[in-house]
Amino acid sequence: MAMEISERIAALPIWEGPIRVEPLTGGITNVNLLVSDARRRAVVRIGEDIPVHQVMRFNELAASRAAHAAGISPAVLYQAPGLLVVDYIEARTLAAEDLRQDAMLAKALDLVTRAHREIPRHLRGPVLSFWVFHVLRDYAATLREGGSRHFGALAALMAEAETLEAAVGPIDLVFGHNDLLPANFLDDGTRLWLIDWDYAGFNSPLFDLGGLAANAGLDPIQEAGLVERYFGRVDAGLWRSYLAMKAAAALREALWSMVSEIHSTLDVDFVRYTEETMGRYREAYAAFSAG
Repeated sequence: MAMEISERIAALPIWEGPIRVEPLTGGITNVNLLVSDARRRAVVRIGEDIPVHQVMRFNELAASRAAHAAGISPAVLYQAPGLLVVDYIEARTLAAEDLRQDAMLAKALDLVTRAHREIPRHLRGPVLSFWVFHVLRDYAATLREGGSRHFGALAALMAEAETLEAAVGPIDLVFGHNDLLPANFLDDGTRLWLIDWDYAGFNSPLFDLGGLAANAGLDPIQEAGLVERYFGRVDAGLWRSYLAMKAAAALREALWSMVSEIHSTLDVDFVRYTEETMGRYREAYAAFSAG
């Protein structure tokens, strides 16, 4: 399979001269490769549609192109079925501890805010929505059908999801990234970039805020600052909606991992990742219940 991928990449009509292909680490949805030719470097993302995760490549392509047009993400250089080539940015990927630094967190939030507001102006063609509670219900059905080892926990988890959905209440609608892992932020020394639009879609901004906070491990003071900077206020109702959506985002990540345990072919320890993400969900749900 590796030889087939290498041959397919080498046959693309965008290279100048011989190419060098190197693996990139960190992806848990796609195979990512760094390709160098005589003129430039590019990232090649290998991945088909993943219906069990509601990942559709037409949507990723539309979001990637719009994000570049909005100045948020690198340029799309080439696209073919199951393959996306984007410009390589000389930059370092952020870690959770980077985002816990106030200055960096402010830069990241400003970039996310720009994405929410500006990407819709550049979108073309059909794109998806991403309502986390629909995703959770679909994941639960997939887990039941697949005989997941987590079957016995699903009823209680979905009851909690219903409580969270009711608490979120009415929402604003933006075009969200919906996968704000620290490694999806790049720092080139001058500015930040946001990459990997597999799960992009119209959603509540609270999902990205909650996901960013959970994945970065922000403390409550930083979280309150995050919400206030985005909305210009923090009141009791907004804070409860935020805590509910943060817990839902954490539950989505945990169920994503559970589904990946039985459906993914990538060499990732999803059992351990499920344990980690369920721990984060329990903390988030406890904070919601206490708040």
